[in-house]
Amino acid sequence: MAAVPATKPARPWRRSGSRRRGSQLLGLLLLPPISWLVVFFLVPVVYVGMYSVGLKTQLIGGETGFTLDRWSDFLSGSVNLGLFWKSVKLATIVSVLAVVIAYPIAYALAMMVGRRRYTLVLIVIAPFLTSYLLRILAWKLILGDNGVINSLAFSTGVRANGDPIPQLLFSQFTVVIVLLYAWVPFVVLPIFVVLETVNHRVLEAAADLGASRRQTFLRITLPLSLPGVFAGFIFVFIPTIGEFVTPLLVGGTSGFMYGNAIRNLFTSSYDWQTGAVLATFLLLVVVLLISAVGRFVRTEATV
Repeated sequence: MAAVPATKPARPWRRSGSRRRGSQLLGLLLLPPISWLVVFFLVPVVYVGMYSVGLKTQLIGGETGFTLDRWSDFLSGSVNLGLFWKSVKLATIVSVLAVVIAYPIAYALAMMVGRRRYTLVLIVIAPFLTSYLLRILAWKLILGDNGVINSLAFSTGVRANGDPIPQLLFSQFTVVIVLLYAWVPFVVLPIFVVLETVNHRVLEAAADLGASRRQTFLRITLPLSLPGVFAGFIFVFIPTIGEFVTPLLVGGTSGFMYGNAIRNLFTSSYDWQTGAVLATFLLLVVVLLISAVGRFVRTEATV
């Protein structure tokens, strides 16, 4: 009778030891980025929150004390709250238009075959290689009273010399145009990434079953691309609410937005407590919005 070879006994302590070392190594790797976030993000946010309720003051030795008076003034229908809703409306318009413009571009790139589409993706994101301020100043040259558009209107007789097209610069229209130019590439990328993962065999199967291109797009492609659409919408909506550079340079008084109010309260009016209230309120809205959209995207992904 042949002898049965002996098997080595299992040693679970080795597994637990390796897992413990792996956890320690992971903790050491995560320590620098977590420390960075705590020092340069969490601590400033806490300080701003303390300013908003009067627990901190910009003056050394100033009187402090917990109060919600500034919050009450802001939420009771102040000018700044109305400015917030104006910024929400403008951000919604810019985000929707950005998605409408970016979706066909992303769809065309995703449906291309070969490496050429990645070259076109690089062309789409090429403006990011130039300074944002330089691009805004370029738009001022295009839309200015003596800019490209008005000069063309003067030369063709559409407008009389010295009578530029009104509302072409320093208006909400200008802010929307410049923000669309800035944010459309950000929307193209997430939609392109999602569309690229769509299985083309599913689309071919729909065509074999008699579905038209329109039916295939509305029932298969569009629902599958919704996570990218919502991600692109959020990429535009959140920074646009707090935008202040673009309205400052090309918006004028009619393009004044919520972010400009926060900037002025901290830099011009030196009313840090009211500025902290506005900034904290914006942060809370952004956190709630990201949480809601994130939950929706996870739900769509599991369906």
